[in-house]
Amino acid sequence: MGFPGTWMTESESAVYRVVPKCACSTIGQILYFSDHGRFFDGDIHDAAEGLHKWSQEASQPLIEANVKTHRSYAFTCVRNPYTRILSSFFDKICGIQRNGKRYRGNLVPMLIQKYGVEVGSPEDDFEFDQIKSFRRFLLFARDTIRWRRPMEPDIHWSAMSGHVATFIANGGRYDHILFTEKFDEGMQVVLDHVETRHAVDLAGIPRFNESEGHGPKRAHPVEDYFDDLSKHLMWEIYHRDFQLFRYDFDNPANKMPVGEIDLDEVHAKLGG
Repeated sequence: MGFPGTWMTESESAVYRVVPKCACSTIGQILYFSDHGRFFDGDIHDAAEGLHKWSQEASQPLIEANVKTHRSYAFTCVRNPYTRILSSFFDKICGIQRNGKRYRGNLVPMLIQKYGVEVGSPEDDFEFDQIKSFRRFLLFARDTIRWRRPMEPDIHWSAMSGHVATFIANGGRYDHILFTEKFDEGMQVVLDHVETRHAVDLAGIPRFNESEGHGPKRAHPVEDYFDDLSKHLMWEIYHRDFQLFRYDFDNPANKMPVGEIDLDEVHAKLGG
């Protein structure tokens, strides 16, 4: 199985396990800049040079050798499950993608037909009942994760613990897990532990949100999207994420972590 979703700087200064919807565009650009002194011109997910990625065959033996001997500082990044699934909904389901099309072709039409999801369109300024539509999408997300139907779960809404676990299961070990909500503080910990070819000033780094502006803006506070049934579904899908990464399940309005992550616990519970 190897190390899917793993990126490494060409200098092998750092290894990063990508978790979708958790500041991955910004982290990828920081790693690219730390080696090359410039940002990648475009979406870092499209970069085919300047950064080792598991998806590139030539990078795989280099990443595997590094991770298995823990030669470099290894880290990942997590996010509040409530805001992450909302971001996935507005970006991937409602938004128009970089190629000008809907995400995954027939996915949105299927959601409209089978789950009654509404997504709006740029022509009508994405006017639709966001709360009702999101809750129907959440039911679909649960079905994909619990029963793998009507399709396999998508990486953007499958549990963070699943992404984080593959790295551990195949012999990797994390040195740090940072919170999206405390990004500068957490990323500074990483930079303090690695030697970079080019100095990175986090205060001057732009936020690379590649999904910005392609879909509707969230019209309500986070907590308005989650009634008792929605929270029940969230616990069913993401209880490990809430527990291991110390997020507040009881209060969707609180996006901040409520404690520090215990790396030993993460390795013990996800390494089995």
